[in-house]
Amino acid sequence: MTTLFGIDRLLADPALLKPLGGKRVALLAHPASVTAELTHSLDALIAAGVKVTAVFGPQHGVRGDLQDNMMESPDFTDPVYEVPCFSLYGEVRRPTGQSMHSFDVMLVDLQDLGCRIYTYVTTLLYVLEAAAQHGKAVWVLDRPNPAGRPVEGTRLRSGWESFVGAGPMVMRHGLTMGEMGHWFIRHFNLDVDYRVIEMEGWEPDGPGFGWPADRVWINPSPNAPNVNMARAYAGTVMVEGATLSEGRGTTRPLELFGAPDIDAKAVIAEMHRLAPEWLGGCKLRDIWFQPTFHKHVGQLCSGVHIHAEGAWYDHAAFRPWRVQALGFKAIRSLWPDYPIWRGLDFKYEYTEDMLAIDVINGGPELRAWVDDADAEPGDLDALSLPDEAGWRDEVEGLLLYR
Repeated sequence: MTTLFGIDRLLADPALLKPLGGKRVALLAHPASVTAELTHSLDALIAAGVKVTAVFGPQHGVRGDLQDNMMESPDFTDPVYEVPCFSLYGEVRRPTGQSMHSFDVMLVDLQDLGCRIYTYVTTLLYVLEAAAQHGKAVWVLDRPNPAGRPVEGTRLRSGWESFVGAGPMVMRHGLTMGEMGHWFIRHFNLDVDYRVIEMEGWEPDGPGFGWPADRVWINPSPNAPNVNMARAYAGTVMVEGATLSEGRGTTRPLELFGAPDIDAKAVIAEMHRLAPEWLGGCKLRDIWFQPTFHKHVGQLCSGVHIHAEGAWYDHAAFRPWRVQALGFKAIRSLWPDYPIWRGLDFKYEYTEDMLAIDVINGGPELRAWVDDADAEPGDLDALSLPDEAGWRDEVEGLLLYR
C-alpha cells in the first residue's frame, strides 16, 4: 500500500479540500514538498483549484538553492504563478504583518528530520505564534519523521533558546511536524486555529523505521542527501560547533566527521574502549575525504563515517547523539589539547557570546562532559536519561500514529 502523506490525502479527498474553498491560501514549502507522483505541492494545489495567494520559504529557500548554513534568501515573485514568495530566512525569521495579511489559511508542507536543531520546527513555531496574533489558520500537511520514534539527548535549558532551539525539547524528539505543532500550542499556550492533515499508512516502527520504503527521498535541504544522514543527524549536527569537518563539501555531509590532523582508526578504537555500549545499531568506518568547500577545504582529512544502514542498523539500539559525543570524547582522550570547539568569533545562527556547540546542545553540559578528563559515559547518561524519559511521557498523548 502506498503511504499517503498529508498533501496526498488533502488532494485526494474533496471533504478535506472543501474548507479551503473561497479562502486565500498560503503554502510554506521547500523542494521536498512533493506529492506521491513527485509533483511539487504548489503546482498540485493550484491544479486542484486551491486559491494560492502567497508562498513562504524556510531556511535554504523555497527552491533549496542555498547550499550552506546562514545564507539568507530574498523575497521574490514566483515567475510561473506571479504570487509573492516570502522568505522566512532572510531579513526576517518570523512572518511580517504584511505577509500575514496575504492569506487566510497557511498550509505547512515541510519535510523535517526529527531533530530539535533542524530549523523547520522553529519556523513552524514562529508561524503558529504569528497566526495566533493575526487570527489566521494553520494546517500542517503531515510527513514522516525519517528518524522514527526514538528519543535521545538532553532538553534545551532555559535561557538557551535560539533559532535552532525553539523550546525545552530533547535533541532527537521523535515527533512529526503535525505532532510538534500540537506540542508548541500546548507548551506556549497558543490560541490558534490549527489542524493536521494526517498521513495514511505511515508506520513509524514498520519497515524503513520512519521512512516508508515506497517513497523516494528528496533532499529537504541541500546537505540532507539520504535517510542515513537523517538518522545520524541528531549527533553529527553537533560537529557544526566543532573545528572538525562534518562532511560539507563532500557527497556525504553530516554522516561523518574528521580533520587533517586526527587518526580516524585510533578515534574509532578509543570510542570502542570508552563506551562500546553506546555504539550499537551502526557501523563506524574510517575514511579519507577532501572537502571542496567549507571547513578544511582542499585538505585531505581522516574521518569516521557513521553507517546507520544495512545489516548493522538496529533502530532501537542506534543512539546518534551519544555516538557523536563519544567521538568528541575519544579525540579529547587521545589528544588532550586538541582545539575541538569553534570559538566565540563564530556567530552560530546569529547568537552572541555563546559557543556554537553550546547553542546546538541548548546548554554547556555536553561540552563540559567532553572536556572533563574524569567524566565517564555514565555521567552523560545521568544528565540525559531523565530528560529522555520525561520527554517521552510528555508527548505520549500527542502521538497521532501508533
